[in-house]
Amino acid sequence: MKYYLNLGSNLGNRLLHITRALKAIGEEFGPYETSHKVESDPWGFDSTNRFVNIGVSIESDLDPEEVLVRLQKIEKGISPRGHRRWDGSYNDREIDIDIMATDGSPYDSPALHIPHRHLGRRDFFLKPLSELAPGWRHPASGLTASEMLTAL
Repeated sequence: MKYYLNLGSNLGNRLLHITRALKAIGEEFGPYETSHKVESDPWGFDSTNRFVNIGVSIESDLDPEEVLVRLQKIEKGISPRGHRRWDGSYNDREIDIDIMATDGSPYDSPALHIPHRHLGRRDFFLKPLSELAPGWRHPASGLTASEMLTAL
């Protein structure tokens, strides 16, 4: 199955953190493709630190929960700092890796929702996804990432 990821960083040397994450993803999952980088303001919290985001597509036979566990291990290997505050709100972070979508069926569990539940509200998700998978369609709305981006 193809997984579409989003890597983001808004602390320290943002590109270095993303490069380290890409290296670890390559070691863990093999070859990957990347989108162009996207710079954005923080989403869902206030900060003066802008994000650099990049989309990544990987192939894996692992189930979504196992992919998530491995991606979280990569995050912790780059920075043990959590990306949420004590109250559950977002925080600045060295690296954040999200599963945006797959080319498979939707997936829903307490730990993971695919497609990502905020996909249609985040241009920094939709721009890379439209580049990596122009024909991908949201299973609920039937819209492509480009169409969702236009609707923002």
